[in-house]
Amino acid sequence: MTRTVLIVDDEEEIVELLRIFLEKENYAVREAGSGEEAWALLQREHIDLALVDIMMPGMDGYQLISRIREKLRLPVIIISAKTGDVDKVTGLGLGADDFIAKPFSPIEVMARIQAQLRRYYDLLGAQPAAEIKPARSVCGSLQLDHASCMLYRENEGIVLGPLEYRLLNLFMNSPGRIYTKKQIYEAVWNEPYLEDSNTVMVQISRLRDKIENDAKHPRYLQTIKGLGYKWISQVSST
Repeated sequence: MTRTVLIVDDEEEIVELLRIFLEKENYAVREAGSGEEAWALLQREHIDLALVDIMMPGMDGYQLISRIREKLRLPVIIISAKTGDVDKVTGLGLGADDFIAKPFSPIEVMARIQAQLRRYYDLLGAQPAAEIKPARSVCGSLQLDHASCMLYRENEGIVLGPLEYRLLNLFMNSPGRIYTKKQIYEAVWNEPYLEDSNTVMVQISRLRDKIENDAKHPRYLQTIKGLGYKWISQVSST
């Protein structure tokens, strides 16, 4: 099945380079030179993954990612010349799934795209009958629907990004277990944990904003100082 990748960048040379490599790997390509153009395209076409620059006129990459995460569920990779820690943390905190610095290697970009699509569609794919999970995991006012990958909080639907779903699923189905950052990263990102970064912390913070009444004083997802994180409430499933 051909996957469609949206390139959002106002640099024509970058767009052309990415398009050549993507089409060589048999991806369908859509292009947008601004956040506004990208958002309009996302409303009318099915996009499997978005490559988003940060610095664009009008609606910038951060604003576009925020809008995507409010309404849509698809992997988003930032490609940007803004490579400071603040820029990376901001992008990941808004819901981006990965961050690639400019200048970049097209081969690395292709590998990152393949990894994100594989992770996302493995997440949504059908499971063998012996491994079929309950339709929903329930804890207090939270319900995690495994068919739609949607979170329901007091019956209000909340869109989760792929990483947010995997993270919440990990914790809700292992109540009481303490996970280190390394264990979380390798379970959710499905990659070796090579360094101590802010990636896990940013996703935990973002998830807390969606599940907790008071993210600064979490009820469900608590920090265990010096060890990691733990889901403190017993889960029942329907």
